[in-house]
Amino acid sequence: MIYSLLIITFLTALGFSIYFYERVQTINQEMDGVYSPEAILPKYHFVLIVEEIEHEYWQLIGEGAKHAGQKYGVYVEYIGPERSNTEEQLKLFDKAIKSKVDGIIVQGLNENFTDMINQAERQGIPVVTIDTDSPESMRHAYIGSDNYMAGQLAGKALVEDTNGVATVGIITGSLDNPHHLERLKGFKDVVEQVEDIEIVAVEESKITRVDVEEKAYNILTEHENITAFFGTSSYNGIGIVSAANSLQKENDMYVITFDTIDENMELLKNGDIEAIVEQHPFEMGYLSVVRMVDIMNGKQIKEITHTNSSIIRKTSLDIEETMVVPNDKN
Repeated sequence: MIYSLLIITFLTALGFSIYFYERVQTINQEMDGVYSPEAILPKYHFVLIVEEIEHEYWQLIGEGAKHAGQKYGVYVEYIGPERSNTEEQLKLFDKAIKSKVDGIIVQGLNENFTDMINQAERQGIPVVTIDTDSPESMRHAYIGSDNYMAGQLAGKALVEDTNGVATVGIITGSLDNPHHLERLKGFKDVVEQVEDIEIVAVEESKITRVDVEEKAYNILTEHENITAFFGTSSYNGIGIVSAANSLQKENDMYVITFDTIDENMELLKNGDIEAIVEQHPFEMGYLSVVRMVDIMNGKQIKEITHTNSSIIRKTSLDIEETMVVPNDKN
């Protein structure tokens, strides 16, 4: 009995030892693949400098960039000011250059950005502009909307939805930033051809919610006959609706704005906003990293890649949409 028990105990212990040995070997093999030096160390370090780090639009760009970074073994550093501030962006740009990162993704907002882009390129750091181009600079490529065409889309939507009869107020994010000016010009070039549409006011919001509501309120007070508003920035629609509500004019107001951020989409569902110009920020971020990787690898690249823009209305919400990873060859 004793010998039998000892033999059974020995065999049981031996079986467990063999099992755990094989299990450890399997885990080690798996860990070798996950934690190999090639997997730990990214090939490149890119910096994405955004306009406003907590803004939903820019966060989507960051998500797209990081998704591509994970795919191609790139560390993507996402940085930017808390609130829209070009001086702060330029400081971060300068810091990235001095840190000698492998590539920089940034807007081309004005001449100061053009100078900084050229400085980076001369030091061998390639730059890809995103959202706002700087075609006169030495940048390698631009990824983003065709902002003039997007403005035209907004103008055509307003003409169609109002049957070509409207008195229009405009709130633009900035009268200095090129992409807002391009959207404004595209919109005007369409609606100014329609006899019964008149633009009576254009104000800038400095890309803040408070300023949008204040400027929209002032326009509605000074021009009581306004029947439509166009906003060139994400927060414009929100402020316009808030101002219209405070003056009890929400039922008489047509509003079209940019970007399918959550608040805008909720206002669209409720009928407070009639149309939104949809951009594709995730795609912008993703493709900007893909382009930069191609540059690192010495590949021939497209200088300009325009991501799609389209008009979203309440009826569009019946169509289920899913986020699709962009085609790297776009």
